[in-house]
Amino acid sequence: MDLGIEGRTALVSGASKGLGQACALALAQEGVAVTLVARNEAALQAAAQQIRHATGVRVAVVAADITTAAGQASALAACPDPDILVTNAGGPKPGDFRDWARADWLAALDANMLTPIALIKATVDGMMARGFGRIVNITSAAVKAPIDILGLSNGARSGLTGFVAGLARSTVARNVTINNLLPGPFATDRLSATLDAAAHMSGRSHAAVQAEWLARNPAGRFGSAEEFGKTCAYLCSAHAGYLNGQNVLLDGGAYPGVF
Repeated sequence: MDLGIEGRTALVSGASKGLGQACALALAQEGVAVTLVARNEAALQAAAQQIRHATGVRVAVVAADITTAAGQASALAACPDPDILVTNAGGPKPGDFRDWARADWLAALDANMLTPIALIKATVDGMMARGFGRIVNITSAAVKAPIDILGLSNGARSGLTGFVAGLARSTVARNVTINNLLPGPFATDRLSATLDAAAHMSGRSHAAVQAEWLARNPAGRFGSAEEFGKTCAYLCSAHAGYLNGQNVLLDGGAYPGVF
């Protein structure tokens, strides 16, 4: 399917690896010029080179911390009028809420709630004026089925979800959609760290915890970054203008609820 976004521009944060990189690659494969933002310049440059080699599209890079005002300014200077915005930031540390201080909560809110809101604020009016915009926030399946050791993420990402639910209804008439993409267990560094934390807290091995998580997923596997990226690209497509304000869950069917 031609997604109808060739020639568009996209700003993708957290794009040097994992799910963010997969989203950037999938958009580039559709002919979208992408600007990648991440903190690790070496990893960022490697990701950009891979995408250029695979697609031939224009790829710009911004090595910055997107959770800071300076990082956001640098990203928006490099891509001031994106047609597509994919917000993504590493999740906060797992653990026991009794061990978290106020600073931990504020850092989680900055990264996983306030930063996406700031980027949306900076770009959504331009999208509306131009008559096209697609905003996808990479959040977490924990928004629908909270994970006990991910309390910082559960709280911050749920706050973003509530914000998007209110805003999206006021933008869609101008062909600007805002949706959240909720990954369940995907084979990424983040998942490996979460498994390590669960193993440490339970006194079991990483392998034992991983086997348990695989066994309880109906798919019997973890997701691949590629399939996540392709889903993101569809949400950003010209065909998805009536899909708005939604929480799209990719978890292999693990969520047990109907709604």
